[in-house]
Amino acid sequence: MTELHRPAGSPLFGDLPDVNVWLAMAVTQHPHHEAAAKYWKELAGNRLWFCRVTMLGLVRLLAQPKVMGDQAFTLTEALAAYHRFASLPEIGFHAEPANCAAELERRLSADLPARLLTDAYLAAFADSGGLRMVTFDKDFERFQGLDCLRLTTAKH
Repeated sequence: MTELHRPAGSPLFGDLPDVNVWLAMAVTQHPHHEAAAKYWKELAGNRLWFCRVTMLGLVRLLAQPKVMGDQAFTLTEALAAYHRFASLPEIGFHAEPANCAAELERRLSADLPARLLTDAYLAAFADSGGLRMVTFDKDFERFQGLDCLRLTTAKH
């Protein structure tokens, strides 16, 4: 695991895993499942949060044959998988923080490529919610000041 940045004195209310971390935790055949499972095991009481984007992203990916092949879930099954996560005491659903929109606009003013819009939103959500972003994606390194843990895999 690689710690990218934790602003000094910032409150930390838990972790916001991105969609690919949730998917890797949910699917034992996922190539990054081992790294995601290790992260979860080493949390030491830290709370994990879904937001609407990560919740819908997990459900969508679990139901995508292009992602899951012949193991694709129905939407009902994928939603049930989300609910199994959400029922665990260390996992919750976090509403959008009050200043998330302003933080997103600030991040978008950095002339980001359109493909990073969702990443910018998740970075803004984590920042404004006092959460640490958790990801496999090195694109999050571009968000200066973001408290981010980038999980490493055998290939990295």
